[in-house]
Amino acid sequence: MTTTSPSRKEATINALRELNETHQQIEKKIRLGGGVKAVERQHAKGRLTARERIDKLVDDPSGFVELGLWAAYGMYEDRGGAPGAGVVTGVGEVSGKRSMIIANDATVKAGAFFPMTCKKIIRAQMIAQMARLPLIYLVDSAGVFLPLQEDVFPDTDDFGRIFRNNAVISAEGIPQIAAIMGFCVAGGGYLPVLCDTLLMTEGSGLYLAGPALVRAAIGQDVDSEELGGASMHAEISGTIDFHEKDDDSCIQRLRSLMEAQDAVESAGDSPFESISPARKEGAIYDLFGLGAGDQYDVAELLETVVDGGTWNEYKADYGRALVCAYARIGGWPCAIVANQRKVTQKKMPGGKAGPSTAVNMPAVIYDDAADKTARFIMDCNQRRLPIIFVHDTTGFMVGRDSEQAGIIRSGAKMVNAMSNCVVPKISLIIGGSYGAGNYAMCGRAFDPFLSYAWPSAKCAVMGAKQATGVLATIEEASRKKKGEEIDPETHQQILDAVEESYNEQQDIRHGAARGWLDRIIQPHETRTELTRALAMTRDWPRDREFKTGVLQV
Repeated sequence: MTTTSPSRKEATINALRELNETHQQIEKKIRLGGGVKAVERQHAKGRLTARERIDKLVDDPSGFVELGLWAAYGMYEDRGGAPGAGVVTGVGEVSGKRSMIIANDATVKAGAFFPMTCKKIIRAQMIAQMARLPLIYLVDSAGVFLPLQEDVFPDTDDFGRIFRNNAVISAEGIPQIAAIMGFCVAGGGYLPVLCDTLLMTEGSGLYLAGPALVRAAIGQDVDSEELGGASMHAEISGTIDFHEKDDDSCIQRLRSLMEAQDAVESAGDSPFESISPARKEGAIYDLFGLGAGDQYDVAELLETVVDGGTWNEYKADYGRALVCAYARIGGWPCAIVANQRKVTQKKMPGGKAGPSTAVNMPAVIYDDAADKTARFIMDCNQRRLPIIFVHDTTGFMVGRDSEQAGIIRSGAKMVNAMSNCVVPKISLIIGGSYGAGNYAMCGRAFDPFLSYAWPSAKCAVMGAKQATGVLATIEEASRKKKGEEIDPETHQQILDAVEESYNEQQDIRHGAARGWLDRIIQPHETRTELTRALAMTRDWPRDREFKTGVLQV
């Protein structure tokens, strides 16, 4: 199965474990939000933090699936940073109903909206809309972060889109409940009022303009309570539906309202009994190769994930560069498309001498594999099966033989079928996800329901080795045009600088910070994570017709 020596294999196993532990430590820090002092300030106001509110709201805090935790990681450092983009989003059960929860983190710049805050909330709304999950908004925000207003305010993935989504989601009959548990000012005031039900706690404020701005704009002196307090909106404007004493009372009311929500079915169990996988989940570290030259059998790797005895591989002897299979995970039926990360054989038609054999390189997508997978994806849509795409690919095969075999045509066929899916698509990057391989395997541009990754994941237009050479050549040519002489020492400095920058960009944390994926998961928890992801698709609309555009054959 593998060409890796025992000592090297052991090193890659330990490297993945260490990388995973490093990520866990960083996540703990991100979850602190604005830090201990900011938490103390929130408590001094008699208010809970966003995470404390969520823990009290959901039935089981350990079952809460947080999404977008890494958003804004390493960004806005000149502004003091914005851990988690100042908002907590995720899916959890509330009174037995699986729900999307969006909670402003007031410990981070008073819950102000950075550009990534908007993108993170919009992404949560999209996930809820796709799976018809009720949305619960826990509002506690100072509004737009004004120093970055030009990147927050106007575009289709900015502030206003959130309110547009509120209106559209409501029209689709997906329940939305908002609870104002702090400040809700300026344009942000539209979010809760565009929801079906609105709660508000004592001491909170809901207004288009605060007292200072009102004074500056029209010269009127008015205090916060009279302008937009809970009592005013309950007794005079009639804007809110429930006037609550404090956070605890508000959360209890939210849970009670969700109990009375008959538009949503209770979460329920999987349609089939969950069966233990053929291999223990911990074996995932022994099977996976982290090094660039490491090989592994992805079918064996997936034996740690799928229910034992449910694996049915499709066209197992054809197009072996991609593994396609029907299976169940945690009792939930699904389909899997995975890149094969070991050398495989390809048989081709021959003349009088009979078929010939060629070698498929690991992690590369070949024309026959793309053709097979396109057909498989179409079949999954007929069966209404969610598809899990497991990435570890350097991209499509290049060269004369591949081009003459129609690799572009076959790849386009796979992309067409995948793009037009009407079933849930779940993307999991475990190794590389490079170039057009990322596209064909349902990268972020292709509307995956959920995008997950291991800490070992990398995502870029090409690998660092190839990219470094190209980028360094461009940089040197630019300098030579300016009359600069490139000696061997300068050449090496350029190479090192380019490689360092590129490695940083292809690191999955870079992509997670920018919202290219929803969750970095621990490898040994892959089965649990995918089980929860599939459970979220239970109420996926089944009335859409599957059809593709023109296929090149």
